[in-house]
Amino acid sequence: MNQNIQQFKADFFKALAHPMRIQILEALCTGDKTVNELQTIVGSEGSAVSQQLSILRSKNVVQSVKEGTSVIYSLRDPLIQDLLAVAKQIFDNHLVDAISLLEGMRNEPESIKHLD
Repeated sequence: MNQNIQQFKADFFKALAHPMRIQILEALCTGDKTVNELQTIVGSEGSAVSQQLSILRSKNVVQSVKEGTSVIYSLRDPLIQDLLAVAKQIFDNHLVDAISLLEGMRNEPESIKHLD
């Protein structure tokens, strides 16, 4: 059973593992959007956006509702917004660490730098 849960988690994170899908999710954090609105925000053609939405929908990350001739997409769980915010904080922390490391390297005496 534990392996099933781990596989579910892995599949969920795989669904997020594409730059355009992250862009779509970030756009949906501000509210529900049509495919056309998402195309404009992402700056990509409809087929590419639709393909990524299909993956997100199949993994239950987003949901869709048909309204007339439009399909409206939304986050299936509002906690996705929190997940993206926490991920941004983690990435920011990594960048701060990398910047600190680079600054430390710049402040080393020249004689130490040439030993490497």
